[in-house]
This record gives sequence, structure tokens and C-alpha cells, in this order.
Amino acid sequence: MKTSLLPVIMAGGSGSRLWPSSRELYPKQFLKLDGELTMLQNTLDRLKGLECANPVVICNEEHRFLVAEQLRQVGKLAHNIILEPAGRNTAPAITLAALATDQPGEEAQHDPLLLVLAADHVIKDEAAFTAAVNSAIPFAEEGKLVTFGIVPTGPETGYGYIRRGSPESYKQGLDDVAFAVAQFVEKPDLETATEYLGSGEYYWNSGMFLFRASSYLAELKKFRSDIYSACQTAVGTINPDLDFVRVNKEDFLACPSESIDYAVMEKTTEAVVVPMDAGWSDVGSWSSLWEISDKDTVGNVKHGDVMSYDSHNNYLFAETGLIATVGVKDLVVIQSKDAILVADKNQVQDVKKIVEQIKADGRSEHRIHREVHRPWGKYDSIEDGDRYQVKSITVKPGEKLSMQMHHHRSEHWIVVSGTAKVTNGDEVQLITENQSVYIPLGQRHALENVGKIPLELIEIQSGSYLGEDDIVRFEER
Repeated sequence: MKTSLLPVIMAGGSGSRLWPSSRELYPKQFLKLDGELTMLQNTLDRLKGLECANPVVICNEEHRFLVAEQLRQVGKLAHNIILEPAGRNTAPAITLAALATDQPGEEAQHDPLLLVLAADHVIKDEAAFTAAVNSAIPFAEEGKLVTFGIVPTGPETGYGYIRRGSPESYKQGLDDVAFAVAQFVEKPDLETATEYLGSGEYYWNSGMFLFRASSYLAELKKFRSDIYSACQTAVGTINPDLDFVRVNKEDFLACPSESIDYAVMEKTTEAVVVPMDAGWSDVGSWSSLWEISDKDTVGNVKHGDVMSYDSHNNYLFAETGLIATVGVKDLVVIQSKDAILVADKNQVQDVKKIVEQIKADGRSEHRIHREVHRPWGKYDSIEDGDRYQVKSITVKPGEKLSMQMHHHRSEHWIVVSGTAKVTNGDEVQLITENQSVYIPLGQRHALENVGKIPLELIEIQSGSYLGEDDIVRFEER
């Protein structure tokens, strides 16, 4: 009987080097950086060439509704999101997935092959990706822990490397598809990376894996029984919640933070590497995104409303306004609704230094966008001043905001499109396009989209304090 292939998508991480587009509450894996799909959705889409089950996605608690919505948009939402109470690196995350597959229930799969992928990678050649995975399956079925080594295209200093050993073969007699892992090495300097490239024995470490759940757990238990035990205890009290799988928070917080490389792959004798030459990038910086993107005749990558004159080899990204460049080269210019980044394309690794400064100054631009996504829709703070704030609010069809009240502000709601069901104290009314309603300070109120199209409205707040923490929510009865 053929072993089931279960994709495990790791969707954690903050991607600070892609600021200002990537923020803590909306990191790069949820952005549309390479086409019409987000990076997470692209990861799911490239599975279409494989015979596999619905994927399991592992994400941070704070990102759960983003993940659910993006899975729903591509038809992959199936009670398949495992929530990490806190980030503990890749070894514990993969362990949660491996243990969760062994739980009783109709959705459980006995000892599947886990195809572990990151949600924030770009792979241009999907056929080559599919071929590499299929060639690795026989090795994983035999109990090997397969890692995919990216065939290097240059002496890259931003990646770790894998040195291959002798060719591996399995009982069907096919060889030279995989190699024993001789060594994992850290990010090298340029001279060392050039030597690696010339030897032909080294691959970039992709962070993608394929192995039986039982094979991985056996090796983890051998080398890091503390991680195994903590995750096993956490999974022992799984709490299903809508489309989410919650593990015990206290037990998981006791788990050490460790990467799968350090915890298992560098110690096991069962590791093999399968080469992959598929146009891969981990999109770790704006310059790496420039390298993989389509360019105009003078090397510029343009997104959004961009005009350039006598400008060469730039990455130009306009979210809402016009970017115009004259006589510049090798720049990264990123314009978001609340921040603009201008950087030398050769120094974009240092964007994280700006993020660190933003944090140190007590600002919020590292964590949250001006446009904030919620399970019911989104809001955008388009204007603010002394004692007033203006927001654009979108409520998805069938969704509603909880009954609430404010101690320090009143609100005016003006419907731009759609139909709103408004509870305003004891009165319930329908408000349609070009109509408005006033919510006095201290009044209980609720908002619901009862129509079939998105509800768009403008909210004008006025009062002595306009913070998001001036919200008292009431449970519905």
C-alpha cells in the first residue's frame, strides 16, 4: 500500500528584512510578492503536481485568521492549522505535526511521509520541484531523512551549505539521485563560498525535508528527548477549535527552541540529500527578490504606480502612491501606506537595523500596518488628528463586529457600499449606500454585513482618547 504524502507548511517567522511590506502581524509569507497569490498560497499551489493529502499548516497564534483566510481562498481550509503558542524554531514545529498525525480520528493518517516546506520560499521551476520530491520518496519510504539541497548558481554567502558524500541507492536499484550527507556548514565568507562552488560537492541548505513521521520522531527521541517529550505532552491535550488545532500552551512553552538541523539532521546517520535545481530562493531580502523578478530593459523591477527616467537596476514598489526616479541605480524603494524605505541594493541586509531602531524608539511600524486585517474584514486608519480619527472599514458578507461600547469617543458611520445592520442601543436598523448613523459615547452598538457584497463604510471617531484599547466588548446572549 502506497504511503500517504502529507505536506507540512511552516508559516511562522517575521521577515524583518522585507520591511516595510513585512511586519510582525503581517509577515512576508502572507504577502503577494511574486504574482497574484501570496507566498503561502504559492507554496500550496506548487503541490498540485504531487499526489498528496491536504496540507497541514503550522503558524503562530497571532496569524491564525490570516492563514485560515488564505487557505479558504484557495480551497485548502480543512481543519488543518496547527497553532504554536509561541515560536520554538523548526524542530518543535515539525514534531507537533509528526505527533498530530498519529492522533485518533477520521483525518488521522498512519505514519505518513511528511513533506516539510517553508511558506516563504519562491520556486520558479515547479516541474523540477515535483521531480525532486518524487525522486526522494523511495528514500524516505526506506526510513531515510531526506533534505533537499539547492544546486548553487553562485558563491552565495547568505545561505548555509550541505556537503554531499557517497551516492545512495535503494532496493529498486536507482542510484545517484541522492547522496549521504557528509556535513552541514554555516554561512561562509565569499572566498569559502567560491571554493564550495568550484568543488561541485556543496548545495545550498533549503530547509525543505521529506521523511516518515516515525523516522523523524525516532531520531529526535534519540538525540533530543527533551524536545520530543515536551511536544508529546503538549499534543496529549489537543483542543480542536474551528479550523485550528491547539496544543497545551504551558507544556509547549517548556519545550527548548532548536532548529531541525541542530536537533537532528547534523547528528543522524540516516540523512541524505537530494539535489534540486528549480529556481529556488528564500527571498531573504529585497535584493534577492530583485534577482528572481522580471525586469525591464534596463534592469528595473516595477510594481504599482512607478515612473523612472535614466534609472537602472532598481527595485521599485509602490503600494498606494506614485514613485518617480531620475538618474538613480541599484536602489530599493518601497512605499507602503505608512512608511517609505530607500536603500542601496547592496546593503539591504541592514534593513533589520532600521526595524531594531523602530522597536527601540517605541514605535509601531515594525509590528503592524496602517491597514489591519481582522477575521471579519479589515480597517485602514486613513487620517488622524487632535481628538479625531478617520477609518475606512470593510466587512465581509455575513460577518459582524461584536457588541461593544467606548468610554471616550463617539462615532459616525457612513456607508459607501453594501448594506449594514446596525444595533445602536435598543434600536436596530438597516443602513445602505450614502446613509449614515451616529453612535453616542457610551452607547452599546454592533455592526453586521447582511448583504452579499463587501460592506464599505467610513468611520469618523471623535473624543478625548481614540486608542484601540477603549473597547468594551459584550458577550452575545
